[in-house]
Amino acid sequence: MTRYDIADENLQREDIVRYLNERRNWGRWGPDDELGAINLVTAEKRLEAASLVKTGRSLSLSRPFPTTPGPANPHPALHHMNRIARGDEGGAALDFIGVSCHGISSTHLDALCHVWAEDGMWNGRDPDVEIEFDGAKFGDVDAWRDGVTTRGVLLDVPAFRGEPYVAYERPVHGSELEAIAESQGSPITPGDAVVVYCGREAWDRSNSPWGGSTGTGSVPTGAEHRAGLHASCLRFLRESDVAVLVWDMMDLTPNGFDLPWAVHAAIWAFGVALVDNALLEPLAIACAEEQRHDFQLMLAPIRIIGGTGCPINPIVLM
Repeated sequence: MTRYDIADENLQREDIVRYLNERRNWGRWGPDDELGAINLVTAEKRLEAASLVKTGRSLSLSRPFPTTPGPANPHPALHHMNRIARGDEGGAALDFIGVSCHGISSTHLDALCHVWAEDGMWNGRDPDVEIEFDGAKFGDVDAWRDGVTTRGVLLDVPAFRGEPYVAYERPVHGSELEAIAESQGSPITPGDAVVVYCGREAWDRSNSPWGGSTGTGSVPTGAEHRAGLHASCLRFLRESDVAVLVWDMMDLTPNGFDLPWAVHAAIWAFGVALVDNALLEPLAIACAEEQRHDFQLMLAPIRIIGGTGCPINPIVLM
């Protein structure tokens, strides 16, 4: 099977299901593996990433903690403060923080236990066995507790198209991602983090907040209409052996194939770590200024044992 041997526009549901079944990574690193495609981030890959630091420029890819309610944030994060005295003159301020980790407002990392389909979750595990009320027993975010440092590559869709943002009527296809990487002179190699910028900030400046048109702002139910990545991107991720996908607009919704998960299927099928709702406009500006599209990317997950993910502040060094 060659890359993109099925034209994106001719894809059928059965083509995607067949591809996910035939090309899934289950068992590739052993039946009990909980790292998934992060296994591709070897010591050599980390050294390669370190060699990309040229100017020392540092950027956060995280959105602010989403405490303000709105159409795209119906379950805002909680941040409460308390003050206590320390003797007659001193004192301290204390925080309580709570967040609904997933959805479309918080920048967060999806663990391998986050989603599944009819055949099971990552590595063929049964979610009825592995997922309990107090946490996941397999594939939780704590499996990545040692952090992920790898080569990141920005794929700038608006720059490639000459348009400010991705519109619902023109989702991003896998063949387009390949063309962008080629045009930028930044080929994707195994273990890379692919950072797909769709122009979410520009969208929000011209439209209602991305993803908030129905007021649900949570895990897609199929009723929302959201611009984003087409299911054909799954092939690009798998054939490129991507370890991490960082994106701002996420899956095209509805996905058009009546699939429970489209690009998010990369989690359970390929073991790819997803960083949802990243803030990518500053990175796109920096890459244009630096005239390069690859850099060192660092993820340091919070150690939530049993967690399906965690808020995260991805850091880029250039």
